[in-house]
Amino acid sequence: MSVSRRMVLKASAAAAVMSGVGAPWVARAAEAEFVYKYANNLPDSHPLNVRAREMSAAIKTETNGRVDLQVFPNNQLGSDTDVLSQIRSGGVEFFTLSGLILSTLVPAASINGIGFAFPDYDTVWKAMDGELGAHVRGEINKAGLIVMDKIWDNGFRQTTSSTRPINGPEDFKGFKIRVPVSPLWTSMFKAFDAAPASINFSEVYSALQTKVVEGQENPLALISTAKLYEVQKYCSLTNHMWDGFWFLANRRAWDRLPADVREIVAKNINAAAVKEREDTAKLNATVKEELTAKGLIFNQPTVTPFRDKLRSAGFYAEWKGKYGDQAWSLLEKSVGKLA
Repeated sequence: MSVSRRMVLKASAAAAVMSGVGAPWVARAAEAEFVYKYANNLPDSHPLNVRAREMSAAIKTETNGRVDLQVFPNNQLGSDTDVLSQIRSGGVEFFTLSGLILSTLVPAASINGIGFAFPDYDTVWKAMDGELGAHVRGEINKAGLIVMDKIWDNGFRQTTSSTRPINGPEDFKGFKIRVPVSPLWTSMFKAFDAAPASINFSEVYSALQTKVVEGQENPLALISTAKLYEVQKYCSLTNHMWDGFWFLANRRAWDRLPADVREIVAKNINAAAVKEREDTAKLNATVKEELTAKGLIFNQPTVTPFRDKLRSAGFYAEWKGKYGDQAWSLLEKSVGKLA
């Protein structure tokens, strides 16, 4: 959201409050039986938050004002790890979190991020709306959290570089790449003989600018919003990992809702997830055009050599051991043989 628009919204909100504390809308807000907070880590303009606000309004209408689901975007209530603690304690009632970060609590939750597993979105949704997703949700429930049926889209991750395009696994050899602080990423890029460096995202731009690292990997939308095209020359559409957001709820807060209200809330959250997936797909198409116009050079490598390299390096066998036979067989049922 632009600064001017934010100022206008703040000013109009302040004016509305000052114009009369006894106004009917204030009374209605106070009458909500359940005022719940929903936190996420994405910018206010991201499709996830656009759909979340629609969803919140629909829930309020369909419950006759009984449920007021307040949306807090952009890490307003704390970092992902902070809010994960808050949702477990009940400080926050709802939260969307990447399975790759949730794996600190629920190890199975990062299985969707296995390198070069998913070739396309059709395969992703078949798995995550099917048996693999059901298995992961079961593990999340065992950890004491409620999770909605539909996972939201964060997107496929792509590789950018200031030095060379990545056309095959050999191009990763010795490549200094920033990765999130996560064993799965480090393990994968080491299998390619790259030199992964775990750096917090807030420091990525300066690390690229000062050539501490040559490249990084993220979904296209984030490459655009973080202006990484200013310090990168190439973008290889490696699609090496897919990541999504599980919509989590605090169990006690969820159980406080009457059964009919829970049904309305879950229905609207899952419907919003499906719409957000469609929005993100459209956004990815336009973002690529915008990034090309800003000078980023795109290439589309073939996936098979990357998979072969991970297989020969023992990456898939290692992670199959960590996830266990049941979860791994459900993954391979959707994507084909990996290990």
